[in-house]
Amino acid sequence: MNKIIVYGIPNCDTIKKTLDWYKNKNIGVEFVDFKKSGITKEKLGYWSKKVGYEILLNKKSTTWRSLETATQQKIINEEAAIQLMLEYTSIIKRPVIEINDNVIVGFNETYFTKQ
Repeated sequence: MNKIIVYGIPNCDTIKKTLDWYKNKNIGVEFVDFKKSGITKEKLGYWSKKVGYEILLNKKSTTWRSLETATQQKIINEEAAIQLMLEYTSIIKRPVIEINDNVIVGFNETYFTKQ
Protein backbone atom coordinates (compact mmCIF):
# COMPACT_ATOMS: atom_id res chain seq x y z
CA MET A 1 0.00 0.00 0.00
CA ASN A 2 1.24 3.46 -0.88
CA LYS A 3 1.95 5.93 1.89
CA ILE A 4 0.73 9.32 0.72
CA ILE A 5 1.65 12.54 2.49
CA VAL A 6 0.23 15.86 1.28
CA TYR A 7 2.11 19.00 2.36
CA GLY A 8 0.62 22.46 2.20
CA ILE A 9 -1.59 24.92 4.02
CA PRO A 10 -5.26 24.16 4.73
CA ASN A 11 -6.75 27.41 3.40
CA CYS A 12 -5.17 26.94 -0.05
CA ASP A 13 -7.77 26.14 -2.73
CA THR A 14 -5.42 23.72 -4.48
CA ILE A 15 -4.84 21.85 -1.21
CA LYS A 16 -8.59 21.64 -0.65
CA LYS A 17 -9.06 20.32 -4.19
CA THR A 18 -6.28 17.75 -3.69
CA LEU A 19 -7.59 16.50 -0.35
CA ASP A 20 -11.15 16.33 -1.74
CA TRP A 21 -9.91 14.33 -4.74
CA TYR A 22 -8.27 11.74 -2.48
CA LYS A 23 -11.30 11.65 -0.17
CA ASN A 24 -13.68 11.08 -3.11
CA LYS A 25 -11.47 8.18 -4.24
CA ASN A 26 -11.50 6.74 -0.68
CA ILE A 27 -7.72 7.07 -0.50
CA GLY A 28 -6.34 7.90 2.92
CA VAL A 29 -3.62 10.52 3.11
CA GLU A 30 -1.65 12.22 5.84
CA PHE A 31 -1.82 16.02 5.67
CA VAL A 32 1.06 18.16 6.94
CA ASP A 33 0.34 21.86 7.41
CA PHE A 34 3.78 23.37 6.95
CA LYS A 35 2.57 26.79 8.08
CA LYS A 36 1.93 25.34 11.54
CA SER A 37 4.52 22.58 11.78
CA GLY A 38 7.19 24.27 9.70
CA ILE A 39 9.36 22.64 7.09
CA THR A 40 12.97 21.61 7.43
CA LYS A 41 15.91 22.50 5.25
CA GLU A 42 16.47 18.76 4.83
CA LYS A 43 12.93 18.18 3.57
CA LEU A 44 13.19 21.05 1.09
CA GLY A 45 16.54 19.68 -0.05
CA TYR A 46 15.02 16.22 -0.55
CA TRP A 47 12.15 17.63 -2.61
CA SER A 48 14.53 19.82 -4.59
CA LYS A 49 16.70 16.82 -5.46
CA LYS A 50 13.58 14.95 -6.63
CA VAL A 51 11.88 17.66 -8.70
CA GLY A 52 14.22 20.66 -8.86
CA TYR A 53 14.03 23.87 -6.88
CA GLU A 54 12.62 25.67 -9.93
CA ILE A 55 9.48 23.51 -9.68
CA LEU A 56 9.14 24.00 -5.90
CA LEU A 57 9.50 27.76 -6.01
CA ASN A 58 6.14 29.29 -6.93
CA LYS A 59 6.97 32.46 -8.80
CA LYS A 60 3.27 33.06 -9.43
CA SER A 61 2.50 33.36 -5.71
CA THR A 62 1.46 36.64 -4.15
CA THR A 63 4.34 36.34 -1.70
CA TRP A 64 6.91 35.96 -4.49
CA ARG A 65 5.48 38.91 -6.39
CA SER A 66 5.60 41.06 -3.24
CA LEU A 67 9.33 40.42 -2.72
CA GLU A 68 11.78 43.09 -3.75
CA THR A 69 13.32 42.51 -7.17
CA ALA A 70 16.77 42.34 -5.56
CA THR A 71 15.62 39.46 -3.34
CA GLN A 72 14.12 37.62 -6.31
CA GLN A 73 17.31 38.04 -8.32
CA LYS A 74 19.37 36.39 -5.55
CA ILE A 75 17.67 33.05 -6.26
CA ILE A 76 20.31 31.70 -8.59
CA ASN A 77 20.77 28.21 -7.14
CA GLU A 78 19.21 25.52 -4.98
CA GLU A 79 20.76 26.75 -1.74
CA ALA A 80 19.43 30.29 -2.18
CA ALA A 81 15.98 29.00 -3.14
CA ILE A 82 15.80 26.70 -0.11
CA GLN A 83 16.81 29.54 2.24
CA LEU A 84 14.06 31.73 0.80
CA MET A 85 11.47 28.93 1.03
CA LEU A 86 12.42 28.40 4.69
CA GLU A 87 11.81 32.08 5.34
CA TYR A 88 8.63 32.35 3.23
CA THR A 89 6.82 29.00 3.17
CA SER A 90 4.05 30.62 1.09
CA ILE A 91 6.32 30.54 -1.96
CA ILE A 92 6.46 26.74 -1.94
CA LYS A 93 4.23 25.49 -4.76
CA ARG A 94 1.36 23.47 -3.37
CA PRO A 95 0.62 20.74 -2.85
CA VAL A 96 3.82 18.80 -2.43
CA ILE A 97 2.85 15.13 -2.36
CA GLU A 98 5.08 12.29 -1.31
CA ILE A 99 3.98 8.87 -2.53
CA ASN A 100 6.51 6.41 -1.19
CA ASP A 101 9.80 7.68 -2.70
CA ASN A 102 8.16 9.86 -5.36
CA VAL A 103 7.50 13.59 -5.07
CA ILE A 104 4.76 15.36 -7.02
CA VAL A 105 4.32 19.13 -6.96
CA GLY A 106 0.98 20.68 -7.85
CA PHE A 107 -2.42 19.14 -8.48
CA ASN A 108 -3.05 17.53 -11.85
CA GLU A 109 -6.21 15.42 -11.91
CA THR A 110 -5.28 13.72 -15.19
CA TYR A 111 -1.92 12.65 -13.77
CA PHE A 112 -3.48 11.53 -10.49
CA THR A 113 -6.10 9.43 -12.27
CA LYS A 114 -3.37 7.52 -14.13
CA GLN A 115 -1.63 6.58 -10.88
